[in-house]
Parts: sequence; C-alpha cells; structure tokens
Amino acid sequence: MSNLGPEAPEKSSESRPARLGLRATLEQETVLRRAAAVSHKSLTDFILDSACLAAEQTLLDQRLFMVSGSQVQALMELLERPKQANEGLRDLFSRKAPWDGR
Repeated sequence: MSNLGPEAPEKSSESRPARLGLRATLEQETVLRRAAAVSHKSLTDFILDSACLAAEQTLLDQRLFMVSGSQVQALMELLERPKQANEGLRDLFSRKAPWDGR
C-alpha cells in the first residue's frame, strides 16, 4: 500500500480468473500508484485499463487487412469512379488550419 492516497478496493479475483505477473522499478510503481489514485481506480484496474487501451491501439494500428476478392473488386470500382464535386470538402480545404492562423 502507498502513502499516495486511498486505493479503491480491487475487484475479486473470482471475476478475473487469469493472473498476470509483472515486475517494476520503484519509480514505475510510484508513478503507477499516483496515476491510479488520481484516476480514482485501484492499481490493478488502472494498469489493466491502461494496458488494454495500449493493446487495442496497437492492434488497430496494424496495416495488414485480410479481405476477399469481391471486397477488393468493390474497392477498385469505387476508386475508379469519376470524381464528384464535394462542396463540403472544398469549403474545408479552403479554410486556414486553426494551428496555422495567428
């Protein structure tokens, strides 16, 4: 237990049958406990939520997509269509980006 504030009670291990073990430096433990405390989460919940968020992002960032031949054909047909006017995009691209204007 840390002196960085009260920790929320951890969820029962019965609801989490898988067990993960990890080792951390004292600095890593301190920063994780502090972040969990300010997030009003238990250390376990904070670590699991953070790790799952990072894992999901890693999986979403993958560039390989498996598609069927018919899906590839449908995409190629969309790409080969003649361009169409899009006033909304034209308006958007005609404006200065907020970070460019001072």
